[in-house]
Amino acid sequence: MNLLQGKTAIITGATRGIGKGIAQIFAKNGANVAFTYSSSVEAATALEKELNAMGVKAKGYQSNAASYDQAQELVKDVLETFNSIDVLVNNAGITKDNLLMRMSEEDFDKVVEVNLKSVFNMTKAVQRTMLKQRSGSIINMSSVVGVKGNAGQANYAASKAGIIGFSKSVALELGSRNIRSNVVAPGFIETEMTAKLDEKVVDGWRNAIPLKRGGTPEDIANACLYLASDLSTYVTGQVLNVDGGMLT
Repeated sequence: MNLLQGKTAIITGATRGIGKGIAQIFAKNGANVAFTYSSSVEAATALEKELNAMGVKAKGYQSNAASYDQAQELVKDVLETFNSIDVLVNNAGITKDNLLMRMSEEDFDKVVEVNLKSVFNMTKAVQRTMLKQRSGSIINMSSVVGVKGNAGQANYAASKAGIIGFSKSVALELGSRNIRSNVVAPGFIETEMTAKLDEKVVDGWRNAIPLKRGGTPEDIANACLYLASDLSTYVTGQVLNVDGGMLT
């Protein structure tokens, strides 16, 4: 299957977990991949090698999506190397969990800056290119927490809910130019991060999910593949919950 043959995708925060899964599935489907990372140079080099070995063009960029200027610079560099940008996946994100009464202003600001402002920065940076092409698919990574909230994650939930409002507005603004903007809201996805958690706690979470398992990065990547490809040319402004039925 080559659903993304000839397309170029930018994926932010792609050296591990969900971002890495998206990069792999996109490359497998023929997309050229430009990806960003914040600090893990070794992981980025390894991923670049792995993707290039699939016969596509892939390049990692050390870039902070929370910086407006770095986002502009990144898009300029990607265009020089790849000549087009057909898909943007805003995946970079962090958590700084705490109950509101213990949450510092800094922890609130940082999470909103990395998770939400980065989506503004990157969308703004690719907008001109996509408008010129009169085509593009923007995929923003929210969370089940952005849809229903979660105690101890007011900052994270606010940032992820903000992504939904932003994405729907962009869908309305850019639809007439054939640019689509959609949201993927993952549920409990098992990654390197969750592997460190207590097994009993994780089992409790799994049992509360109708499909009785945590999701995999591949589950999320396949949803992104659909939204990035021409299978979804009439889908925009939507939130796709990929959560095993958690929100049912």
